[in-house]
Amino acid sequence: MTTDLTADLTALAGRRPLLVASDYDGVLARLRDVPGEAVPEEWAPALLRRLAAADGVVVALVSGRGVDDLRTTSGFGEPFRFVGSHGAETDDGLDPAVAAERDLLVDALGPLVDAVEGARLEVKPAAVAVHVRTVADRAAATALLERAAAAAGPHHTAKPGKDVLELAVTDADKGTAVLRLAAQLGADGVLYLGDDLTDEDAFTALAPRTGSASVKVGAGDTAASLRVADLDGVRDLLEELARALGV
Repeated sequence: MTTDLTADLTALAGRRPLLVASDYDGVLARLRDVPGEAVPEEWAPALLRRLAAADGVVVALVSGRGVDDLRTTSGFGEPFRFVGSHGAETDDGLDPAVAAERDLLVDALGPLVDAVEGARLEVKPAAVAVHVRTVADRAAATALLERAAAAAGPHHTAKPGKDVLELAVTDADKGTAVLRLAAQLGADGVLYLGDDLTDEDAFTALAPRTGSASVKVGAGDTAASLRVADLDGVRDLLEELARALGV
């Protein structure tokens, strides 16, 4: 842990209320070919509960997964807060009109995905995701993602990721969702951790906010203010924060 990073975490630990929000896949759990197998790292549950036990600290999981999927796969429940579907879904549920629009998108993309061996269509509460991680023919994988993007309507929001294209039926994003939750909590400080392209929305949204810090996990250009190399770095960072919070 660098001196600068430790200083940033110490400053955040002095703010209350403090929102600690994190993406799940690629940050608290290793990426898997089968999303349902992405169990949290061994250290994650206890460490997050330590943080949530600190006075005035709220821990939230923010994901492209639906909230029910996120709860089931992670095994997490109270006292954590949940934001799913890239911000379109919260603990309070999902608008039925959004679900109906999603079903129309499923009908449009299903035949395209079925035609490519190894591709998979994931249906989320407010989005549909085309996965090509397990497509052996990489040219076919690229072509499928291009066809899926072309098949989507102008009112769908494309969210490209690592070997996946997600098409959301709302314009919600993680940045808007994190800012909304922070406002609801009256948070004086916010820490956000993420690893993927969709997390850049949160990094960008928090950049001008006083008392906020964002952490990019892994390599690549980013708007995040801080960076760690991998999930071991996430563990070390959260342990440092826990010490600063005195828990």
